[in-house]
Amino acid sequence: MRTNQARSFGLYALLFLGAVISLFPFYWAVIGATNTSGKIFAKPPILVPGNLFIENLTNLNEAIGIGRVLFNSVFVTVIYTALSLIICSMAGYAFAKFRFKGRELIFAIFLLSMMVPYHALVIPLFKMMAAWGWLNSYQALIVPNLAYTFAIFLMRQNMMAVPDGLMEAGRIDGVGEWRLFTKIILPSVKPSLAATAIFLFMYQWNSFLWPLIVINTKEMYTLPIALSSLFGLSRIDYGQVMAGVTIATGPIIIFFLSLQKYFISGMLGSAVKG
Repeated sequence: MRTNQARSFGLYALLFLGAVISLFPFYWAVIGATNTSGKIFAKPPILVPGNLFIENLTNLNEAIGIGRVLFNSVFVTVIYTALSLIICSMAGYAFAKFRFKGRELIFAIFLLSMMVPYHALVIPLFKMMAAWGWLNSYQALIVPNLAYTFAIFLMRQNMMAVPDGLMEAGRIDGVGEWRLFTKIILPSVKPSLAATAIFLFMYQWNSFLWPLIVINTKEMYTLPIALSSLFGLSRIDYGQVMAGVTIATGPIIIFFLSLQKYFISGMLGSAVKG
């Protein structure tokens, strides 16, 4: 009995330590957002909040125009997540439930494309955006990566677990393919939809390289690009940098926490093979 209690205590202590280590960078960013650069790098470190958050936020707004930048990031991320979720779920449905010639080969090519370094695609994509006149536009940020390969794979794996008999029963009742997809398939894979939405949201929200290439005006900056512009050759105000990091991290944490139970269920469901 005591052995089990000691084992449980050790396990919870280990989990608590892991949680502290994982959350400390976020706590440090919040502390930094309320202090000056000197206090951020003070020895011993200051671990209590200061009273300069409003000042740091004001300086941040003067430097990058936080309102416009935040709008750009939210707009691009929300539109991208919604459109990509639709496209990837439809592609996953096709790969999971339709039988057509070359299905396995095409899906294998999709998976192999994940092994191609993203940097190798940047130049062709940039030339395509330039030819279409899409440089420095929202569509250049949203369209190129809508068919996210991992999201398609995740949706396919979960949709393969939906019984074919359920679909056949719907077809016998005269249900069309679109209604079958929206009324039967999608409600059956809600956890995987939520998990995929989290992946897509985080991917686009944190995207840095591609926006850096196709965006060339401050009015179109997203948060990662705007925050990187704070690091120049002159003095760096780490207080306003930390304020920006805090703002940039908040939406991801809120979005993840709101869907975390579906995220866990979706990850478990992705292991199911049809």
